[in-house]
Amino acid sequence: MSLLVQLAILFGGLSLLAFGGGNAVLPDMQHAAVSRLWMTDRDFLDLFALSRVAPGPGSLIVALIGQKVAGLPGAAVATLAMFVPSCLLVHLAARLWHRLRDASWRGIAERGLAPIGVGLTYAAAMVLIRGTEHAIGAYAVTAVATVLLSATSVHPLVVLSAGAVAGWAFGL
Repeated sequence: MSLLVQLAILFGGLSLLAFGGGNAVLPDMQHAAVSRLWMTDRDFLDLFALSRVAPGPGSLIVALIGQKVAGLPGAAVATLAMFVPSCLLVHLAARLWHRLRDASWRGIAERGLAPIGVGLTYAAAMVLIRGTEHAIGAYAVTAVATVLLSATSVHPLVVLSAGAVAGWAFGL
């Protein structure tokens, strides 16, 4: 099976599972890319970091993985496979959701689905943490950043900058 078909199947499937956003399937992306020997854990983390600092959506990592695996055609296939199925599904679901706007169970469903999205995001973070340096200082910086981002209203860029300075200062 060609790499382009493999990318289309992988990201087409992940597209439909990305409940709560692209971060929800980061662990699956990482596992698939590394287990298929397309890249190392370190390569994945580098692409993840690049996708976060580059302007545009955080799901830019999909295009970066596709590009690493199969060049520009791989980037195009991975990006289309990741976004087209979920966009169509969301469009259809939104139309149905709008028709059922007066249903009594709708608010209950919304409140029940929110923790799932948060849990999937934390699961993605755990996969990224496991793939990084395993020094106690790095874990401490990660823990402090997680607490600050979760429990306070400190701007994420301040936390990111402080983490970078701490990493540099402690040689992480």
